This record gives sequence, C-alpha cells and structure tokens, in this order.
Amino acid sequence: MTAAATVPANAAPAHADTPRSQRAARQQQRLARRFLSLDDFEPAAQRRLPRPLFGYVAGATETNASLQGNREAFAQWQFVPRVLVNVSAREQSVELFGRRYEAPFGIAPMGISALTAYRGDIVQARAAAQAGVPMVLSSSALIRMEDVLAEAPGTWFQAYLARDLDAGLALVDRVAKAGVDVLVITVDSAVVPNRENNARNGFKTPLRPDLRLLWDGLTHPRWALGTFLRTLVRHGMPHFENVEAGRGAPLVAKDVTRDFSGREHLDWDALKLMRQRWRGALVLKGICHPQDARRARELGVDGVIVSNHGGRQLDGTVSPLRVLPAVAEAAGSMTVMADSGFRRGTDVLKALALGAKSVFIGRPMNHAAAIGGEAGVAHAIALLKSEIRADMGLLGVNHLAEIGPELLSRRQDRCLSTIPETLG
Repeated sequence: MTAAATVPANAAPAHADTPRSQRAARQQQRLARRFLSLDDFEPAAQRRLPRPLFGYVAGATETNASLQGNREAFAQWQFVPRVLVNVSAREQSVELFGRRYEAPFGIAPMGISALTAYRGDIVQARAAAQAGVPMVLSSSALIRMEDVLAEAPGTWFQAYLARDLDAGLALVDRVAKAGVDVLVITVDSAVVPNRENNARNGFKTPLRPDLRLLWDGLTHPRWALGTFLRTLVRHGMPHFENVEAGRGAPLVAKDVTRDFSGREHLDWDALKLMRQRWRGALVLKGICHPQDARRARELGVDGVIVSNHGGRQLDGTVSPLRVLPAVAEAAGSMTVMADSGFRRGTDVLKALALGAKSVFIGRPMNHAAAIGGEAGVAHAIALLKSEIRADMGLLGVNHLAEIGPELLSRRQDRCLSTIPETLG
C-alpha cells in the first residue's frame, strides 16, 4: 500500500466563493438552529416526503427486530473513561485503503436518493467530499456514476453480485473506467426479503403513473415541486442508471417491472471472478459471521463492512456491534468497518473500541438531504464530527488508535468486562 493521501477539505470541485456556496452556508446556519442531532432530521423528513417514500427509507423487514436490535446493542455497552489526560491534541482522522479521511465515518449506499432529495446522490457525495469523509454510491442510484464522480472524485461504488456474471463483470469494467477506487459488493441479498412495510405504504419501483402518485404530489407540494417535477424538467425521466453496464429501467413506468430475484445460485466462486477482474480495493458489505470474514480474507478481499443491512434483509439478524470483535479477529489484515443503526458520536466510538476502523451511516443522511440538500448533509456530517471530538475528550483520548475494549464495560456486568464471547 502506498503512503496515505489526505483528503483535503476541497476534495470536491471548489465552491468556496460561489453564490451557491454562500447560499449553502446561510442555509446551514439555519439548519444548525433547528437540527441538533441526526435523529432530529427524521420527523422533518417524514413531514416533507410522501408516505411511500419515507416508509421505504425508514422501514425495515417484518417485525423490525433487527432494526430495533441495532439500537439496543449500543445500550449494552458503557464507557469507562480516563481522567486527568491532556486531550488538547485530539484528532479523528483515519486511513482507509491508502487515503486519509477526516473522520471515522462515511455515508452508506442508499438507493433512489435522487427521489427523496433533488440530485440526492450528488449532494450527498459532494458534501462528503467537502467534509473529507467517504460516500458510497448505490447501484440503485438514479444518477449516472460518471456524473457523481465528476462532482465528487473519490466516491466509492456499491454493487450486488449480478445473476448474470458476464453482466456483472461488464459493470465492474464500467466502474473502473469511471475512476472508482473502492468497490463495495453487497453480499447479504441472495433472495428478496419480506419487506411488507413497502406493501403497506404503497411503495414499489418503478412507480406507477396513477391517482395515488398524483395525490402524493398534491399533498406534498414542496417535494413534488422541489424534487420530483424539478428533476423531470431539468433532467428528464430518471432511470436506474448503475445496476448494469447500460441504462436500467425508468423510475416511472406503467408496464415495467424490476426483477430482484435470480441470485440464489451465486457463491464464493462468483466473488472470486469479481476479485480477479477488479484491480482496486474490494470490500464486502453484509458480513456477520467470522467464518465469512476468513473466507473473504483468503480470496484477497481488502475490507468488510459488518452489517445487517440496517435491518432490511433477514429480520432477527444479529446487530453488527455484537459480532464485531469476532469478525475483526477473523479478518486479520483486512480493514473492518460497520454500519446499521449508528446515530451518535458515542455509537461510533463504541464500534471502534470493539474492532471497527470506521462506520457508515445511511438513513439520517438521506433525511438530511431531503430537508436541506447539500447543506443539510454538510450539517449532519458536522454534527457527528463535533460529537466525536467532544466524546473523545470526555473519554480521555487524543487519537482513535487509543480506543480499545478496555474503555468499555457491559451494562449488566458489575466490573470491567472483556470482549464478549461471540461466534467463533
């Protein structure tokens, strides 16, 4: 690995002195008075977005057991801070795949973000680049990866193992040509999950041009005018642009159905072919079992994201926080990251103490974009950075490398605990 390159504050195209930047700064000041934590964005997004869209972003599967379990896992751990430590030199940068980022978190991949916020994928990527944190573009995005990379060089890309391996390899070639350095393969989606919440909320893609869609627009005019119609007028009908090497289905269609099935046969052999084709950093997202981490390491994977997909796949899947120590041990030299349920700076530090090097956050960033566009995402990132800096000082550390399991105690224990026994 070459020497780490620091991501500068102006990693994206500079906008420091432009009218757009000045407007964004004023908007971020207004947002700062209204939104004091990442959780504050959710109720505002619920009011702004039509019910099907908000339900798609905020919902999970079946009984929401994993969704709720993700938050419960954080409550199981408490800090054991050190005192009388000189913490005046605190800094939270982290190196991932040869590049140094300004904070140990990034933005997770989220599909159809350009439907919940105008040019949502671009505003998320641009805000992340300006703040010096990674952003992972979803293969279910409605904006071409090439357009996002032009606005925010260094953006990562997420894909699924394609049911047709030739099509998957063609997509990998396109990703490389677009200038992506880090490819994230989501591996927890062999079959379509039971997301009955989508059916209850009336969400389905492509959207159907019917009376319900019209009603959603009439009852949510700020979304209809500021996001949906604005997109149609300026950019035409959105399509799923990055699922394959070519253009995918349109967002709104009467007789088109997106088929998510057909991945049941994919296994480690399919991943091996992807590893052989892809020359950049390769990350697997959706790892929970240590044996899968070992297998990934043996195949030459560079990193894993311990994840239960935010509770959106197999309901009842263990929270990443509970298996992080075992996965980190099995991962060896691979970079270990995590997502699913992170909301506060303390959540991030707990994950780092249990073996993660960085984490990714999804829903709150989507909500922030829906409310404030790029300024909203920038404010959300700034909030979390500020929390982490304060929490590090209160914990008694100056650098992320100082954070380990000795600074945690399990809530039900009466004495200091070691790393919990988990899957071996």
